[in-house]
Amino acid sequence: MVRLDREREAAPFRDDADDVLRSLEAPVLLDEWQLVPGVLGAVKRAVDDGVEGAKYLLTGSVRAELLEATWPATGRVVRLAQWGLTERELARRSNDPSFLDGLFGGSADLLPPVREAPSLRDYVALAVRGMYPDVALQPSASLRRRWLSAYVDQLVMRDASLADANRDPVRLRRYLTAVAANTAGVVEHKKLFDAAGITRTTAASYDRVLELLFVVERVPAWHSNRLNRLTRSPKRYLTDAALVGPVLDVDERAVIRDGDLLGRVIDTFVLSQLRPDADTSSRALTFHHLRLDNGQHEIDLVVQAADGSVVAIEVKSSSAPTVEDARHLIWLRRELGDQVRASVVLHTGPRAYRLADGVHALPISSIWAPR
Repeated sequence: MVRLDREREAAPFRDDADDVLRSLEAPVLLDEWQLVPGVLGAVKRAVDDGVEGAKYLLTGSVRAELLEATWPATGRVVRLAQWGLTERELARRSNDPSFLDGLFGGSADLLPPVREAPSLRDYVALAVRGMYPDVALQPSASLRRRWLSAYVDQLVMRDASLADANRDPVRLRRYLTAVAANTAGVVEHKKLFDAAGITRTTAASYDRVLELLFVVERVPAWHSNRLNRLTRSPKRYLTDAALVGPVLDVDERAVIRDGDLLGRVIDTFVLSQLRPDADTSSRALTFHHLRLDNGQHEIDLVVQAADGSVVAIEVKSSSAPTVEDARHLIWLRRELGDQVRASVVLHTGPRAYRLADGVHALPISSIWAPR
């Protein structure tokens, strides 16, 4: 591993990055590569010269993408998102089979039972703790809160200004607050930028920056030629539910007392656990949500594989979901038949059980439980 934020390691690369790369034994991890921009050009030339296999792993900040006009390694570099630490990683089960692969590959009732499932309060505690390594591995709750508050301050005061020197941190914070209050929701964009007191153009600019910084993600609406009147509006999610705390100035107790916010935090937490799971899947998976434009049916997540098959997921903050909670999943299975490989309601209770034909209730911790 080469740490380019250390001058003694960076200096040789500044002098002759090509020569230094040739002297290193593969594989090579180049951390904070953006601090020595010439490194990327050297990697590009090494690849062009016929280096076999994935010899170089480059890690660094998204600041480079915000500041650079071009990406000179196009066609030579495979980009991977570096998400926060999931519960599966923290439990040291990263090599376990993917939860989503299990759903696509068979029936949900074949998944093993969960031992010692968390309670609702436990799930909220995990969500507000966060996935950033500096907080996920920090045992002190007060230090975690301080770190997250400082992170949000840094985000609105400095990081976001990298894309626009004239960006107003006050207005950006107001917009981020509106997004956080509506995380995991389908909300008219005008409602968000009106709440922040900004224009549509400014809001679109903020969206781009927040997404490039991996703070906010838009999950697109799912479309099918077998279903009519599907909405096209995306769902906006914070990529880490812990940001709800410093942005909305709430703690774990406040989340539990607010039914609407509780549902949004749990939903946001579930997606944050599933994103990396999808990245490690043997299938090419994409996330969507489903909603009819009349609001009659909606499903939190529709995960689609490249072959067109889907897994439909509803997220509930209740501990014992009923058939009524699964009615949209039952409708989708009726409409699409075998295209739906699995339908599950992820919930905060301890039990896994069958709700209807092909529809199962599973504890949220099934995502990272041993199997």
